[in-house]
Amino acid sequence: MMPDPTPTLQQLLAFYLEAGVDCVLGDEPINRLDEPEPVPAAAAPRPVALNPLRPPPMPAVPRSEITIAPDAAIASAREAARTAPTLEALRGLMETFDGCALKHTATRLVFADGNPQARVMFVGEAPGRDEDIEGLPFVGRSGKLLDRMIAAIGLDRSKAYIANVIPWRPPGNRTPTPQETQVCLPFIQRHIELVNPDVLVTLGNPSTQALLGTREGIMRTRGKWIDYDTGTRTIRAVATFHPAYLLRSPSYKRLSWQDLRAIAKVLQAATA
Repeated sequence: MMPDPTPTLQQLLAFYLEAGVDCVLGDEPINRLDEPEPVPAAAAPRPVALNPLRPPPMPAVPRSEITIAPDAAIASAREAARTAPTLEALRGLMETFDGCALKHTATRLVFADGNPQARVMFVGEAPGRDEDIEGLPFVGRSGKLLDRMIAAIGLDRSKAYIANVIPWRPPGNRTPTPQETQVCLPFIQRHIELVNPDVLVTLGNPSTQALLGTREGIMRTRGKWIDYDTGTRTIRAVATFHPAYLLRSPSYKRLSWQDLRAIAKVLQAATA
């Protein structure tokens, strides 16, 4: 058998990027096969007398390991989201919220992009690597496809509003846990209420299930209009495929085009 060709540096970098490795931990490579140098034995520490009236000091805990009980985190998110009177206030509350561990592994909060006065709002699942770097949703490959999709029905980011259910990138672009989704859900629900669009479009299965309260897959839910209650108003909502899914399965672009045409028709009828 012929040996496999040695991969090029570009191919290796592409492999690591797909695996979620997007940063280095040191400037110099480490040969893990080298024999470690012997470490001199440290002198035994001298015993420290403890004051019986004062408890012993607690070991330092990294900020990223400080967790809040799930129920308390969800309740805290609901209370914080409920008190936000504006989008600016909501963003400020999310910046200081510590109930979601994803905040401590992400680079920054990815709040939203587009026109908050737009009549249509698109909501995806969570930011990826490019979004985490730029602080804006849908700016990578899937974002470029989304731009082309909405351009096909006469929209751009000045005429649409875009956000995610999860505002912080999960490490390695992993799927958010149900707990992480539930903690972030009050924020996106209040986000939608403050934007108050005429049409809500959920992109992909996770955002559809989280916001529209369905357990069915995207194949069954896409293209079906559902009433979404913001708490102050009922608006029309519809699910369609996430652009990242269409990049992997381009044969479904035809169905996505049908959904986009239906969205354009509803928007046009609302202004007639």
